[in-house]
Amino acid sequence: QLQLEESGGGLVQPGGSLRLSCVHSGLLPSDYYVIGWFRQAPGKEREGVSCIESREGSTLYADSVKGRFTISRDKPKNMVYLQMNNLKPEDTGVYYCAVGDHGGKYLLWTLYDHWGRGTQVTVSS
Repeated sequence: QLQLEESGGGLVQPGGSLRLSCVHSGLLPSDYYVIGWFRQAPGKEREGVSCIESREGSTLYADSVKGRFTISRDKPKNMVYLQMNNLKPEDTGVYYCAVGDHGGKYLLWTLYDHWGRGTQVTVSS
């Protein structure tokens, strides 16, 4: 059974940084999948932030976070990270880690199959 757990959220001032972590279990080294980060603000639709595909580690970013966020992975540790710099109030939301069973890179949340419970990120002065 595939499981995901996020951590690292918190309260940060505008311009600050946070690093989110996602630990996953149940994926096989031979599997072809994508791990994505998503966020959802109150009253808004869930949106894709970034993803990394399992074979080559190539990445994809939403335009709103390009140049500020970096996704990375540590395959032996089953970890995926999201380094978030120069945070803005509009980055506030619950951040989710998710796995898409079909390989490739995509940020449409409806295409992802497995989800963590999320971690809250609040950017406020």
